[in-house]
Formats: sequence, C-alpha cells, structure tokens
Amino acid sequence: MNSTPTSTPTSTPTSIAIIGAGPGGLTCARVLQLHGVDVTVYDADASATARDQGGTLDMQPDTGQHALRAAELWDEFVSLARPEGEQMRLVARDGGIVFDGAPPEEGRGNPEIDRGQLREILFNSLAPRSIRWGHKLERAEPIGAGRHRLHFAHGDTAEADLVIGADGAWSRVRRLLSDAVPVYTGVTFVETGLEDADVRHPELARLTGDGTMMALDDNLGIVAQRNSAGRIRVYAGMRVPEDWYARTGVDLADTAAVRAALLARFADWSPALLRYLTDTDSGYVNRPLYALPVPHTWEHTPGVTLLGDAAHLMSPFSGMGANLAMRDGADLARALVDQHGVDEAVTAYEKILLPRSVEAAEGAAEGIAGAFAPDSAEQARAHMTSHH
Repeated sequence: MNSTPTSTPTSTPTSIAIIGAGPGGLTCARVLQLHGVDVTVYDADASATARDQGGTLDMQPDTGQHALRAAELWDEFVSLARPEGEQMRLVARDGGIVFDGAPPEEGRGNPEIDRGQLREILFNSLAPRSIRWGHKLERAEPIGAGRHRLHFAHGDTAEADLVIGADGAWSRVRRLLSDAVPVYTGVTFVETGLEDADVRHPELARLTGDGTMMALDDNLGIVAQRNSAGRIRVYAGMRVPEDWYARTGVDLADTAAVRAALLARFADWSPALLRYLTDTDSGYVNRPLYALPVPHTWEHTPGVTLLGDAAHLMSPFSGMGANLAMRDGADLARALVDQHGVDEAVTAYEKILLPRSVEAAEGAAEGIAGAFAPDSAEQARAHMTSHH
C-alpha cells in the first residue's frame, strides 16, 4: 500500500532542498517524508509531463528494488512492472538470432518499468506542493555554517541547511564539491522509435521479442527496447567523433539526411535490422553519451552532497544509473533520519556512496568499451552466454 507521508517532526532540520526531480531525488524525498522530515524538491521542468522521460529501466534487487521497498512503493511498482521485459536477445548483423535469453522465474529477476511510470509513482507519493516545478538552479551560494542560498533562473532564491544535488549529468550543485565535468565516451546513440509496433511493425516486433534486442558489431550497434503501450525505442549506436554530423554535413533536423547517414554507416547490415532505422514513427534524436571521470570523488563539505548522475554519471551500458540513484536517495534519507546531525548523516552516506560509485562506474566504462569495439560481436556473445 502507498503510505501517506507522516508529519511527525524529527531532529533533522526542515530546510532540506533537493535539486532535481528524477528517480533518485524523488526517492530521497519520499523516504524523508515517510519519517516526518520536511523537504522541498526543485526541478527545472515546467511540469511533471513537460518532456519525455526516456526508455525502460530494470529494477535490480540490491538497488532499485531496495529503494522502492524503503519508499513503501513496492505494490505500486509491481502493478506496472513488466517481468517479461527482461528477455535479452542477441542478433548478428546478418539478422540471425545468436542468443535468446528467457526472463528469470517470477520474483527472481529485475522487472522492467518505463521511466515515466516510475517517476509518476514517486511524485504521486509525495505530500502536496513538495515539488517546485519551473525552478532551474543557476548557482548555489555558501552563506556560512553549512547553509546555502539557491539562485534560480527566474530570479527566486531559497536557503537550505542541506542542498542535495540530484540534478543530473550537468549538475550545478556538483560545482560546490568538484571541478569534474562529463566527458564524451566516444559513442553516440541516435534514438528513434516505433509506435503500436505489434500492429504497425509486426516483423520488427517479433525480432525484438518481449524485452531488448541487441545487435553489436565492429564499433556499431542497433538496440531495440520494448516499452509499455506497444512502443519500441530504437538506438543506433556508433563509435564516432562527437561532431560526426557536422563533419559529414548532416543537418540533424533533416530526417531524410539523418536516415541516409545511418544507412551509409550500417550499409552491410541485414535489411531486417536496417528497418529499425528506416521505419521510424518519431524521427531521430542525436544523443552523445557522456560519463564523469573515474574515480569521481570529493572532499566532504558541510551542507551539500550529491546523488545519482550528479555523483557518478556513467554510460547506460552499466544498467545501473537509475538503480544506483534510487539506492543513493534511500541511503541518504535513511542516514538523515538515523544520525543526530546533518553533517554526521552526510559523512556516513558518502562513506558508502563513493566506493560503490567508483566500482559501478569502472564497470560501465568497461561495458561501453566492449560493446563498441572491433570485436564487439564476439564479446557480446561471450557475455550473454556466461551471464544466462
């Protein structure tokens, strides 16, 4: 059941500001409110539905699932989760199925859920008016004794005893702790999509299966991922310069030009796989992949900390981004509830966060390097067969 946040006061200060209403920030806010701690979440988006939230996520037992249970939102998650979405299929560039992994037995795997559905579960669980939409943070200014003044783009300000940076890859809060900035991984995804796929694109729907289809070979890849409501998200991955389109004279706003450029790069791939690129219902979005340097650590600073991508941005080939962010949020909230003071709580949290983040980021860097390599087809086959 969805428990209503309590209003019992605790010794934790009420002026806690979370910057960013992603899965990690919302999980932190939810767990704090369950224990009677007031918190305000600030997000740059104009509303909860202002933009597409991205693809599907697998919730893993020790991270995402743990956080959902800590947030007392497990039942809501189960009602929307898709265990069948765990199916993994590896396809060769000639279109032949190399590996087809069935989902784990019920209750033993990492059920999938759309990002948008997960976010809705989380923000619907918060007390009314907990989230201040349309608040894009410009900078956070130290004002002494661990407190900070928040300056937002539209001119508003706010003050907080603790600022939690859950503001993603290009975090403004991170600047208080670290000079690190995200670095291009060398891989770009071009995203496209299929709507009502089982009816409109039955052959591609069958090739995709119920979960994720991956075809990786020689620094290129096509990934198709089932979402709810008959949607399939498609990613054409390429190890290319970050400005690959400029170098080849491609206007990213010109759908026909992007399609032609993709077909040229995947020219000797199976016609069946190329249809993922040509039969788009949504056009194309260029998504270069970035990661923070590994290891990314910082000296403890009173009144501020990070979680999620702000702390450990990594490639999606880790499968850990949102899961870790949610575990971060739950762990930080629990520390704030259990410890006598904010500084002690943040110190205890960071002692757990930083080593865990480094280990996951190292794995993610290895994952994307292997997925987009000259021998990526062989590496993918070996990985799939050893893990299923």
